[in-house]
Amino acid sequence: MKSIIVLIGPMSVGKSTLAKKLAKKLGVPRVELDEVRQRFYSEIGYDEKHASAIVGEEGMIGLLKYWKPGEAHAVERALEEYKNCVMDFGAGHSVYEDPELFQRVEKALKPHKFVIQILPSPDIDRSVEIVNKRFSELLISEVGKIDDELLLLNEHFVRHPSNGLLAKKTIYTEGKSAKATVQEILEWIEEQGG
Repeated sequence: MKSIIVLIGPMSVGKSTLAKKLAKKLGVPRVELDEVRQRFYSEIGYDEKHASAIVGEEGMIGLLKYWKPGEAHAVERALEEYKNCVMDFGAGHSVYEDPELFQRVEKALKPHKFVIQILPSPDIDRSVEIVNKRFSELLISEVGKIDDELLLLNEHFVRHPSNGLLAKKTIYTEGKSAKATVQEILEWIEEQGG
């Protein structure tokens, strides 16, 4: 395989787990866009102090809005820089309200054959229920409480049309092991000539 496999979808859908397993199975690197994004954000003037001030004044939603131009730039730059890998996007890297930012990301992803949206179920309400249950458990274990604002944001990520428009394929995971899902992804890639 000489291509990039890109996994997109909401928080707590399993992108990271699947990306790790896919990369291992294929013997290629895994690139977690959330881990490398700061370097790309800084290229367009991202200011950590300003970001902290936004969090204090507007909360996490304000910060996410501030990140948006950086997220689009990070997608463009990461797809230029990395080759022959499995790349998992942070949930926000594939959801845009601004049509111009969406078009930039769409253009960056267009040449890549293997852009896969991960969702639990074709039933959107069921997908919201599953990912937000997982996300709630993660929030409790990491910060000791559930953040309703973040749960609403994650629901927005599930319901927003961006992921469906960007993806070349949607894989549903409910009732499947990670191993079975990876196998389904690999079979689809093979069908596409990958």
